[in-house]
Amino acid sequence: MTSASLVEPAVFRRYAGDQLLTLSKLVLESAFQPIVEVATGTVFGYETLMRGHDRIGFSSPVELLDQAAEAGQLLALEQMMAARSLAKFSTLPDFSSATLFLNLDVRLIKDGEEVIDRLLQHLNKSNIPPSSVCFELSERFDNTSVPEFAALVDKLRKAGFKLAIDDFGVGHAEIKLLCDYQVDYLKIDRHFIDGIDTSSRKRHLVKNIVQIAHVLGIRVIGEGIETEGELLACREYGVDLVQGYFVARPTTFPNELQAGFSHLADIGRVRRSSQSLDEILIRKQIETLPAVFEHESIDSVFELFRRNPRQAFFPVLNANSEPRGVINEYHLKEYIYQPFGRDLLKNKVYERTISHFVDMAPIIGLDADAEELMSLFASMENSACVILTENMRYAGVVSAASLIKVMSEKQLKIAQDQNPLTGLPGNRAIGDFILESGRDEEDSRFFCYCDFDHFKPFNDLYGFHVGDHAISLFAALLRRYFFSDELFLGHIGGDDFFIGVRNWTRAELTEILERLLGDFHDDVVGLYSREEQEAGRIRGRDRQGHERDFPLLRCSIGVLELPSGLLLDDAGSIAGSIALVKAQAKKAASGLVFATFGETN
Repeated sequence: MTSASLVEPAVFRRYAGDQLLTLSKLVLESAFQPIVEVATGTVFGYETLMRGHDRIGFSSPVELLDQAAEAGQLLALEQMMAARSLAKFSTLPDFSSATLFLNLDVRLIKDGEEVIDRLLQHLNKSNIPPSSVCFELSERFDNTSVPEFAALVDKLRKAGFKLAIDDFGVGHAEIKLLCDYQVDYLKIDRHFIDGIDTSSRKRHLVKNIVQIAHVLGIRVIGEGIETEGELLACREYGVDLVQGYFVARPTTFPNELQAGFSHLADIGRVRRSSQSLDEILIRKQIETLPAVFEHESIDSVFELFRRNPRQAFFPVLNANSEPRGVINEYHLKEYIYQPFGRDLLKNKVYERTISHFVDMAPIIGLDADAEELMSLFASMENSACVILTENMRYAGVVSAASLIKVMSEKQLKIAQDQNPLTGLPGNRAIGDFILESGRDEEDSRFFCYCDFDHFKPFNDLYGFHVGDHAISLFAALLRRYFFSDELFLGHIGGDDFFIGVRNWTRAELTEILERLLGDFHDDVVGLYSREEQEAGRIRGRDRQGHERDFPLLRCSIGVLELPSGLLLDDAGSIAGSIALVKAQAKKAASGLVFATFGETN
């Protein structure tokens, strides 16, 4: 045992001034916490975190960094930790396609030139492109107040590094950073994620933060995901990436890191299949424009425009094939038409690279729905396109004309899905409503499955014309009683209907459904002969071909309630519960049965 190990950690701090860096080299380690794609669970990158600070008497990394700053050793300490993180990162099998997130302490901004130069040296040795490193600008301090900040950001972007706003929402000048600087990621602070599945205020804030970020071409990371409900809420409101204990805890052992997490992929499988219509339509219209890489020479852009004379812009990517924005032809025209304009751009003194001409563009994943794409496009003034990504990499672009085609074709598909007899939406729209309502836990939701009893013998006896009349009669009654915006009416097929209700009480719904059932029974009796009305039954054959008596036609309704605060992302389990309630309703004397999700038998 060494003499140093015999000293209590608290005693170390007395010598922290001159010996802090030496002691830190002995005990500090880099831990990696995975940052994953919210829809698939695939690892996108890792945030590096300091571990071992407690062994030299510091309760937190922040406390250690503050001490280092007082001792004038912060730069050396941060450079040491960055070097160790990069060395560990370079040993990972997927490092060439992953991103390492490093914190940039505001107190080092004045030393930015040295920070970048030293980091570039480490990257060159490890064969890691700068686009695989993202600097997190912590909101613990006001970054924008430092005079050298703007120049440092400019240098970082020109070098190819990525930038993220950390702790968004709880620190300094976040909106100013969004407004004045190009950043790649926005990390929503844990404060807004904690309990988001049960807080309508937090959901509203996160939804709007995501919308703003996507319009600006910024991807959103949710920090501190600790429950499945928080993950589902983040995914529902468009968060792109997540990290937290529900995904994986930080580890100092590289062999414990995985390429993906199956428990997240399983949760996401239902959502991806439910949005297949929009994705199919979008994929038909996506245009895979050739892209330029920000590290390429300006000559490559001129050549691209020369080969594509009708194209006014091209996407710009970093070395990891992630979109950075677009480069528009009009930015280059002043150089094209100037004498020696091209030579000026290539002049090392003038130093104009592709990164100088990148404009923002909305960026979103291919799994977005068509309405969300249209909203993004409309929110971005003078936007040439929306850039689409798959697994966070460039997949193509859609223009305004393409989006109009997508929306038109979607409306056509919806119209084709409508039942021709009743004009009500069919199974695809019903499924979409169930899934959408399951994710919106702010209000109580009721799913009503309506099914005629003894319809087959009635239809056999009187023919399909009279059977269709009974179906049309029920559809007309539905429209009479359910007509407000928060309601949904669907025709599953044949004599099966669906009613979706939000923000009603059970008592209000019970009253309306009882009136619906009573009116339908009274009206449909008129379709029978006088003799059968008086007898209260008809003679017919059952599904096994046996002749017997059947009661007059009625409707049974099974109602499944999803109480407020319950968030579900599994249409299959909801549909299964609805089927159970419907079976109970057909056996009930009243024909009407209510059940709460999770209590069906």
